[in-house]
Amino acid sequence: MPEISFVLPHWLYWSGLVLFPLLAMLFFRRVRHEQATQPLSLTLGYFLLVAGGFIGVHRLYLKSFWAFAFIGLFSSILFINVEVREARDNLSGAHNDIKLAELKIVRAERAIKKGRKNAEQRLIQAKGNLADVKSSLLQVEENSHRWSRTAELLSGGMLLLLLMDAILMPKLIRKRNSFEQVPTEEGFHCPTAEKNQKETYEPFFINRTISHINGFAGEFVAYWSVIAVFVYYYEVIARYVFNSPTNWAHESMFLMFGMQYLIAGGFVLREGAHVRVDVIYNYLPKRGKAIVDVLTSIFFFIFMCTLLVTGWTFFYDSYEVNEVSISEWGIQYWPIKLALSLGALLLLIQGLAQLIRDITVALKPSVTSLANEAGPEG
Repeated sequence: MPEISFVLPHWLYWSGLVLFPLLAMLFFRRVRHEQATQPLSLTLGYFLLVAGGFIGVHRLYLKSFWAFAFIGLFSSILFINVEVREARDNLSGAHNDIKLAELKIVRAERAIKKGRKNAEQRLIQAKGNLADVKSSLLQVEENSHRWSRTAELLSGGMLLLLLMDAILMPKLIRKRNSFEQVPTEEGFHCPTAEKNQKETYEPFFINRTISHINGFAGEFVAYWSVIAVFVYYYEVIARYVFNSPTNWAHESMFLMFGMQYLIAGGFVLREGAHVRVDVIYNYLPKRGKAIVDVLTSIFFFIFMCTLLVTGWTFFYDSYEVNEVSISEWGIQYWPIKLALSLGALLLLIQGLAQLIRDITVALKPSVTSLANEAGPEG
């Protein structure tokens, strides 16, 4: 198989982190609309063809036995590629043996000129060894070409099958939809606000605004996990099929997940999903919980303000010197450090919304209860 020398450009990495979640949101809403009228989606079918067509994921989606043909073909490519790597190693070793034999001939010829004993015998042995190595090289080259041609034929067959399925996909989707029934319930999704409306209802405009901001941020960075699927999928294919491991895939993903962890903090606080010790807290009444939250919020705001200021200092210093990673990829670090301040800001405003709600509950618990019972329409 040919080697791949692709290195992810910096501009593609950063633009992908911004544009992909936006496109994914539109894609999900379109797929959800299609699923309301038909069980299988053409858009999702093409997505699976691109993302996992090599192992027949799109055929599994179509519930077709042809998926096993893709799995078998891909497994054969992996097996053949092991032989290709071994043949390349043997070929490299044969070339090194030839260079070593030629070096021995040169040394033997120099020894003859200097009149050393047994120099002519060493020269004859070196020439005989060179002839044997060249004969072995021919066999190794033939073996390498044979495995390479086999891998190319299998890869060509795989590409041909994928191209045929890309053309036939609309027909295959229509045919499968004629047998399937429309599902009665939609799958789980993490949108900006899909909890029970009575639980997430906010009586104040600022609370609703902050809730929507963090809801959007949480959903936005959640789609970054899909990017990781693509990147690691490429890494596995490049490493085990094309013998071309990357130096950027792992670094790009652990930096992305670090930013995801920071930016999603406000959304997690909105959902009440942060880890906390609540052995006594759970036994308090609603008003008592609100009072405890108000009293302990001072520690939260001290930490968030410190993180916001410190994170901004880290970002500004990194931006001033155009700090990059020490790896060969050399990705910029200032956008990553900007996520410190952005995450702190989202957590800070969500904490402010939580404080307003707790103060309202502590002062007027009956009003808040009535608002929650009324729901958004009330």
